Amino acid sequence: MSLDRRRLLITATAAGLVPALPRSVTAQSNATGAQMRDRANALIAGLNEQQRGTALFPFADRNRPQWNFMLGSRRAPGLALEQMSAPQKDAALDLLASGTSQFGLNKAMNIMLQQDILRDEWGKGSADRNRERFSVQIYGTPSATTPWSWRWEGHHLSLTFTMVDDEVVSTTPSAFSSEPNTVPSGPHRGLVVLKDEETLGRALYTGLSTAQQARVRVWDTSPGNIQSVRGNHVRIAREAAGLPLAELPRDARDKVERLIEVYTTEVLPPSLAGTQTARLRGEDRDAMRFAWGGANLDGSIYYRITGANVLIEFASLRNQPLHLHAVFHDVGRNFGAHRV
Repeated sequence: MSLDRRRLLITATAAGLVPALPRSVTAQSNATGAQMRDRANALIAGLNEQQRGTALFPFADRNRPQWNFMLGSRRAPGLALEQMSAPQKDAALDLLASGTSQFGLNKAMNIMLQQDILRDEWGKGSADRNRERFSVQIYGTPSATTPWSWRWEGHHLSLTFTMVDDEVVSTTPSAFSSEPNTVPSGPHRGLVVLKDEETLGRALYTGLSTAQQARVRVWDTSPGNIQSVRGNHVRIAREAAGLPLAELPRDARDKVERLIEVYTTEVLPPSLAGTQTARLRGEDRDAMRFAWGGANLDGSIYYRITGANVLIEFASLRNQPLHLHAVFHDVGRNFGAHRV
């Protein structure tokens, strides 16, 4: 564990396409699952009895599928970084790093940093709000033979990973959100957390003809927030809102492809990105849909990308243009529902 990781990095690096992978994606997923198991057990071994009681839950616990990234300055369930010693924080952040690419790790840490910005620059939330109010939750016993999962969660960030026989069978739901998305002042002025999620989405919509915009614009007024927060992701994905990609021009389809990559693979380590890429190859791209909300581009906007296995949502909150929520669901596989 490097000290830089504990300091919560604030400079994101460019991420490219996932390279071709020489081994089977299942074998790579298993190797990553084994690494997660080892790192989770290393974290647990360094906790005292009281901390273990806070961080550990039965796999059948009713809260395992109850994810939440809209916590404000409240503490998520589990054991927070602010409740840990320095070596324990190192172990926790090692676990986080096992589930993210370097780009994804930087993005997560920037979201964590934003909690200090909200407190110091915006005066938002409680006075004790801070970048270490992010919790680790471990469900079940990290093992190569029984299902288990872990979650990293706090305000604007919720990442869940589920393992069966050391295979990472699910990496969703995944929420990377941001406020202020572009930091306007202070020592971190100019920091942008969700750059492509916003700029590519806007460029996709504004690059369409007026007639095409009218067809993809399902809501003249944005819903003002994402909709898939209460176990309704399958229903929302099946609503068939918006326009099939087959009816979009080539440049718009290219932007959709890039957005899918941003949400589904760019934030994952290569092994898990390879697994997700292989799964996405089975998508009927022509049948996937893009939907937009918000006729006033200076106000709240919303977009949705749906497919057989994909639900992506983005929203800027009403009257809060710098407050963005973005989520990805692997439909039918959230929390490993297809395997456990």
